[in-house]
Amino acid sequence: MRQLRPAAARGHADHGWLEARHSFSFADYYDPAEMGWSALRVINEDRVAPGAGFPLHGHRDMEIITWILSGSLAHRDSLGNGGLIRPGEFQFMRAGSGIRHSEMNPSPDTPVHLLQIWIAPSRSGLAPAYQQRQLDPAELANRLALLASPDGRDGSVALAQDASVYAARLAADAELDIALQPGRAAYLHLAYGKLTVDGQPLQAGDGLKLHDETRLALRADAASEFLLFDLPG
Repeated sequence: MRQLRPAAARGHADHGWLEARHSFSFADYYDPAEMGWSALRVINEDRVAPGAGFPLHGHRDMEIITWILSGSLAHRDSLGNGGLIRPGEFQFMRAGSGIRHSEMNPSPDTPVHLLQIWIAPSRSGLAPAYQQRQLDPAELANRLALLASPDGRDGSVALAQDASVYAARLAADAELDIALQPGRAAYLHLAYGKLTVDGQPLQAGDGLKLHDETRLALRADAASEFLLFDLPG
């Protein structure tokens, strides 16, 4: 099964300092048909104005990944972690039994463009945790780079869920063949560029819901970056 989630159909919020697109129901955007896909609960595409951001606030029982597309983001949290996240880097935050954090754009003149992803954990009340990872550009070039997995294999972040998260950057005209596990769900989110997936054209912001598929054949019609989620069926 395959189902397109068009970029234009996403929820939209413009707060002045923040412009957000919601692939699934979030905050004031509610669509009972779009409450997530398997354990994937949130994909928010955010553009945060210079000097603005999310002040200190709390989360519980969610595995949260922030992927930077351009600009930088300054993180602080109640565990004492802090630092800047830039393109090619991502942060993982296990909200668990409770964590408070802030995410601010430290630049005086450059917006930050990011994806925030929430994955529901398989169990609640875990100890909160934070990690930040940087990927070599070669790890992403025309191949899948593993960001997170259930067992933390190959240096990835360990998720409290039977789910894996991959990222890739394809040069124009590059092709990639991806094997999927039968009986499982998957979700592909195109961050930017243009892809053709088994004849299905995707534009920036589009998502592709998948279930019980075994193969994806991708071709980049322009330089592209995407995230792929392997999820419980």
